[in-house]
Amino acid sequence: MRRFLITVGAALSVLIPLAHARDLDRAEELYQRTDYASALALVDKHSHDPNELNLIGRIMFMSGDFNRATEFFAKALDADPRNSNNALWLGRTYGRRAETANFFQAPGLAQKTKRYFELAVELNPRSSAALADLFDYYLEAPGFLGGGYEKALRVADQIAVINPAEGYFARAQLAQKKQDYSNAEDALRRAMDAAPRQVGRVLDLAKFLANQGRTKESDAVFAKAEREFPNSPRVWFAKANVLVKQKRNLHEARELLQRYLDSPVSPDDPPKADAERLLRQAGA
Repeated sequence: MRRFLITVGAALSVLIPLAHARDLDRAEELYQRTDYASALALVDKHSHDPNELNLIGRIMFMSGDFNRATEFFAKALDADPRNSNNALWLGRTYGRRAETANFFQAPGLAQKTKRYFELAVELNPRSSAALADLFDYYLEAPGFLGGGYEKALRVADQIAVINPAEGYFARAQLAQKKQDYSNAEDALRRAMDAAPRQVGRVLDLAKFLANQGRTKESDAVFAKAEREFPNSPRVWFAKANVLVKQKRNLHEARELLQRYLDSPVSPDDPPKADAERLLRQAGA
């Protein structure tokens, strides 16, 4: 009997971690499908595993619970302090909290956003995601919160070395900040040429032209996106968003938004709640 119990115990010691690993894989898969409630049901909220803590934080973040997301990303970073991705997500979470905080709390939260974005880049200087978020912070934050055009320019140079297309996009944002729309357009076209298979680069140009009131040109670029990236939810949402803002072709906008709502999307796509809001604005 004793030998039997030892054998069973040994087997369980192998099977339980394997089962948990499968749960984590399944939770990550559900997260990528934006089924956040189901993903949350499979994770251990008392875990000490930094990867699991990061996943829980991302689920909380995408569910809009930024306070709890902060808690889990902080635990993940404590458990793995050299992990750039944990620092990046912690910075993003403080950033979202700063956006909705009151006048007294917002500056402190913004400073934490900056601190963790800078830490993420320090831990991984070749992380395109960390550099992009730090660039956005420097470009948009006022000087008293650590922002600044020259700081953003230096980060744009770093981005260009790692990812030329993203570097051109950063240059376009810098040009728009100076209201230099000619150079902004040129940079966006260069970004599209540098990454012809990235739908986001085409949409960046289409949205820019729409914002400039160049409707026919914008429509032509959207048509290019529809041809080259058929059945892309990102294209449907971006075009519908422009049509709703311009208050034209609202019937087409409603069709695109409904198609978006009926399709699987990822956490990198706009939330379906945003599509529902636009659908209401379009008169559905």
